[in-house]
Amino acid sequence: MGEVSRGGRLVVLAGFLFLFVVSVYFPLPRGAKAAQGAESCVTDKCHSKMGKDTFVHGPAAVGQCEVCHISQGKHVFAPIKNAGELCYKCHERVDTMKGVHKPVKEGNCTQCHDPHQSSLRYMLRGEGPDLCFRCHDKKIAGGSFVHGPVAVGGCSMCHNPHQTDYPRMLNAVGNEVCFQCHLDKAEEFKGKKFAHKPAAEKCTACHNPHSGDYKFNFRKEGSQELCFECHKDKKEWVERVKVKHGGLETGKKCLACHDPHVSDYGKQLVQQPIDTCVLCHDKPLDAPGGKIMNMKEHLAKNKDHHGPIKQNDCSACHNTHGSDHFRILRKNFAPVFYASFDTRNFELCFNCHEKNLVLDSKTTTMTGFRNGDQNLHFVHVNKAIKGRTCRACHDAHATNNPKHIRDAVPFGSWGLPVGFQKSANGGSCLPGCHQKFVYDRSAPVKNR
Repeated sequence: MGEVSRGGRLVVLAGFLFLFVVSVYFPLPRGAKAAQGAESCVTDKCHSKMGKDTFVHGPAAVGQCEVCHISQGKHVFAPIKNAGELCYKCHERVDTMKGVHKPVKEGNCTQCHDPHQSSLRYMLRGEGPDLCFRCHDKKIAGGSFVHGPVAVGGCSMCHNPHQTDYPRMLNAVGNEVCFQCHLDKAEEFKGKKFAHKPAAEKCTACHNPHSGDYKFNFRKEGSQELCFECHKDKKEWVERVKVKHGGLETGKKCLACHDPHVSDYGKQLVQQPIDTCVLCHDKPLDAPGGKIMNMKEHLAKNKDHHGPIKQNDCSACHNTHGSDHFRILRKNFAPVFYASFDTRNFELCFNCHEKNLVLDSKTTTMTGFRNGDQNLHFVHVNKAIKGRTCRACHDAHATNNPKHIRDAVPFGSWGLPVGFQKSANGGSCLPGCHQKFVYDRSAPVKNR
């Protein structure tokens, strides 16, 4: 609505201009009295405060009350039946788009604007959200954390108070409303390969746009509980498994590994899979199953990496959300040095490696670890008593020896040396538990 400052420097000029426009375009109906020459509405006895507020509606400022109020006799005026249409005689229409604010649609402009004067700009009846809360429930701003625009009374930063082509009287469609302020997020969405589906489709799927009881206006606790609202399978899995991943019990929980908005890596990981893992595994860690080595240091010192690690994929062997197996492994992998032979002890390895490696006593092609055609994997593993497990000789992460052979293997509190040496057609080992043994694929060796 039009208004004039109480200072009045423009009142006279505005008044003359207004009188001219009104007389040309809005002549009074026949029989109606004009204000000029008639008794003023503003006297010490009647309407004495009119025109003395900070902002005054143009007609009232120049004493042209009968632009809106039609006189039918001394102090008798025709009722205003449609305030909205009366406003549109001077003001541009604001009810032409798909969405029209209810008061505007009903022609009730005076629900928000005072038609005479106000201490507030645009002749508003209330300041900031107080005006909105005359109709809307104030509880939407009652959370512990309040969205910035709501906190400072800027409802119109997101909502148009008159009309719009978008739902909920928004100034733009979907996330574009948020990106009007969150420019950094807008740039991230443009430049990253993967976007979290809820974030890409609707920021309000996770964030309350007005207020909430959780940081960042999350609709629930944001580091895990909110994630489980959609990822119900993961919630059930994490609660059920016997061996928990410590990463999910840190302060960041799910957000320790996943970015909830955008990422250059699959599964919304914050970095490459293995780099994400070593964000925590860059130091020794205490776990229910025993101490875990500094994996970042171990991989740096040992250059022959296991295949999954070469592919940056720790999750090929470990279930990062928890497991029923030692060290959150995806399948069973015996955590001991000796075990009676059972193929179930090697389920994890047999995901990639051929099971017959430990079932056939003779071979000439299946493995290089043979003395002539004697399969030495079978010799070591396939025993009812004191069968060796894979971990007795191999490090599943990295070594500086070929075939991931360890320098030493934990045997109780002793780091039992393996003493492996490779040769052109075989090799030898001199572990701490027996004398030196040699094998040769072309010329079988008779060991004592």
